[in-house]
Parts: sequence; C-alpha cells; structure tokens
Amino acid sequence: MGFSLKGKTALVTGASRGIGEATALEFARAGADVAITARHLDELTAVADKIKRFGRKALPVTAHLGKMNEIESLVKQVKEEFGRIDILVNNAAANPTMDAAIDVTERAWDTIMNLNLKGLFFLSQTVAKVMRENKYGRIINVASAGGIRPHILPVYSISKAGVIMASKIMALEWAQYGINVNAIAPGLTKTRFSQALWGDEKNLKYLMQRVPLKRFAEPEEIVGAMLFLASDTGNFVTGTVISVDGGETI
Repeated sequence: MGFSLKGKTALVTGASRGIGEATALEFARAGADVAITARHLDELTAVADKIKRFGRKALPVTAHLGKMNEIESLVKQVKEEFGRIDILVNNAAANPTMDAAIDVTERAWDTIMNLNLKGLFFLSQTVAKVMRENKYGRIINVASAGGIRPHILPVYSISKAGVIMASKIMALEWAQYGINVNAIAPGLTKTRFSQALWGDEKNLKYLMQRVPLKRFAEPEEIVGAMLFLASDTGNFVTGTVISVDGGETI
C-alpha cells in the first residue's frame, strides 16, 4: 500500500499544460512511466522532457480525442511502447463558448460534447479493453464542480455532469475486470483553459462569492487526489466523485 506508482504505466490526456501537466509530472515523481497526449507536439515534448528528469519514460503522442481513429491509434501506440496501461486520466476538455443556455449554438454544443463526453467515454472503453487483459486498471475522469453545481458555463456543466454519470456506469460494469473508475471534480483552477473566468473582473467577483476559500486552486493542488486514486492507497475506492473545489459545492 502507499502512494507509489513504481512499475505502473499511465496515460494522461490534455497533458500539455494545466492540471494534465501537473498530473503527469506527479505520476512520474511517484515512479510511473507516462504517456501524454494533446493537440500540439511542441508543448507535449516540453512536458516529456520534464518527466524524463525524474528518470521515467515518457511518450508524447498528438491526438484529437473526438475522433475514433485517433483514439484507437493513441492506445495502440501506448500499448506498443509500454506493453500495458495501468492508469488513465481523462483530463482533456473543450469549452469554446461563454454563451448562456438560451443562446448557445449547435456547433458549440457538439464541440463540447464530442470531446468532454464522447471522447472520454470511447477512450476509456478502448483503454479498459487493454486493462482487462491484466485484470487491473485505474481510470480517473476529470469532471468539474460545475457538473455538480451549475454556474456560468451551462453546456460545459452539462457535459461534466455526464462525465460523473459515465464514471459511475464504468465503475459498476468494469469492476469485474479489476478496473476502478472514479471522478475528480475540480473547482476554479488557475490555468490557461480557465483564463476567461479568472481574467475577467466581473466573472471573478461572481465566482469568488461561491468559494469559501476565496481563491482559485493552482493545478498542483488537484493532483493529490489523482495520486490517491491512481495508487494502491485507493484500492477500495470506485464509482465516487472527489470534489477538490475549495468548498464550492457545499
């Protein structure tokens, strides 16, 4: 038991920056070899170099996780490189609009759902078939406090509520294969992805009223929960949602 990931292989999506990068580095620090994916190879390569400084193997792979053929290619490359996949962190997400629900377009809806929910589900399914071979797996889906308590990103919140239910369905069905599935629900976290929230004074004032700790999280403050769920310390935890949100969902 413990927080060591020695001998494990992890795949982290959306790993070029923010929560994904912080998670990949923490997993490497804990002893895992890490495959990382995002859309831009130059950013991934920089993260891979940081992983290697911990003496671990790193595999950067570009992929659009809203496309089935790229999901299949990604998983194939990771399995060929490492022989197995023990941990999957579904962190990649999209939110191209700040529109209210009454104004949001079909195109924005499809973009959000395609990556945040469809891509997450089918990547998890594809990886679970690899994990099933070894009767072992840990899948961690990054939901959001907004998937529990809606706020100013309506379609994003809907997609993340779907992620929470998807996690429970996966956990229930895939326990028989030795696969634990859980969700993390971060609150407001200071990343480039969320800059439209923390970079706007009006949005910031509104959102801070909802957070008892009265601040945004740093990406590194989210990864402790990730490590707990990925390691043997979390062996008996599945189908749950851990909020790391400064009290936002109280």
